[in-house]
Amino acid sequence: MDKAYVSFEVVTEFVTEVFVAYGIPEDDAKICADVLIASDKKGIDSHGVNRFKPIYLDRIKAGIQKPVTEYEIIRETPTTAVVDGHDGMGQVIGFKSMTMAIEKAKKFGMGMVAARNSTHYGIAGYYAEMAAKAGCIGITGTNARPSIAPTFGVENMLGTNPLTFGFPTDEPFPFLLDCATSITQRGKIEYFARVGKDTPAGMVIGRDGGTMTDSDQILEDLVGGKAALAPLGGIGEELAGYKGYGYATVVEILSAALQQGNFLRMLTGLGEQGEKVPFHLGLFFIAIDTEAFMGLESFKETTGQILRDLRGSMKAPGSEAIFSAGEKEYNHWLDRKDKGVPVNEAVQKELIGIRDELGLHKYTFSFED
Repeated sequence: MDKAYVSFEVVTEFVTEVFVAYGIPEDDAKICADVLIASDKKGIDSHGVNRFKPIYLDRIKAGIQKPVTEYEIIRETPTTAVVDGHDGMGQVIGFKSMTMAIEKAKKFGMGMVAARNSTHYGIAGYYAEMAAKAGCIGITGTNARPSIAPTFGVENMLGTNPLTFGFPTDEPFPFLLDCATSITQRGKIEYFARVGKDTPAGMVIGRDGGTMTDSDQILEDLVGGKAALAPLGGIGEELAGYKGYGYATVVEILSAALQQGNFLRMLTGLGEQGEKVPFHLGLFFIAIDTEAFMGLESFKETTGQILRDLRGSMKAPGSEAIFSAGEKEYNHWLDRKDKGVPVNEAVQKELIGIRDELGLHKYTFSFED
């Protein structure tokens, strides 16, 4: 069987227990598991269980990510804070930071928290949605290891740097825009490599300025600096790639300058001798309380009407529907809530290996039948 499903209840319990076995305190492990599996619930398979081992467990084993998160407030005002995550779990740093931003927004109308020395925090949309559920506008972003080439360049300089927004609406799901500032993100190429697919042409630039499609080679060359992702819009000015380049730079600045954190080439994750070192990522979180303006309900109603008008507009010939941001992810949840997480063969082997390594034999996965 190439793909099988694991119930959300089972996979959440398993992931949490594994995180605890790797030294993460139980309350923190629950946060990490919730963020990770939120990706699978939304159909964002590139950031879900697919990344459980290589991005989190392997990095803890390698000593470049700490299982116990020391969350330190460096500087604070009524509406802002700067925190240091000391290379702990990015999901914990993100959850605590957005919680703080929301609390400040509820008191003073707006709140912003900038974090330094973080690790990968999962899907950015998780934190923007936290704010939306609290009746706030949520904005977040993170820098990352160099992947994007600036317009007219071929060297990977900027991370995929998502600029993410969440708005409460009067519909069953929020407006949630969570996307990289590159045409694609490294996680999707990792997914292509896992399932043996080529990366579509035009997404990755080689040192010769040409496109690359071999997913395994791309991942190797991204680390080696011989390949770079094209910015959102594409290569050069003709398709307005400078817009993606510009927005990626905005995220880089907000992820580094406010908190005096690392940036650009400082984020490779490699030391002077090529050894693995912590990434020291930067994050930012903004919450804006809609009650401070014309009230939550009016905001939700107007936002919902805008989205319904957009979806109800004239469709292109052959198109079945127009979607608003967050709608497809909600549809994925409706489809998957009773099925569970789809797990391909490569990840099945990883989950079995993790289980056997830790002696968690009470877990019998359906794909072993």
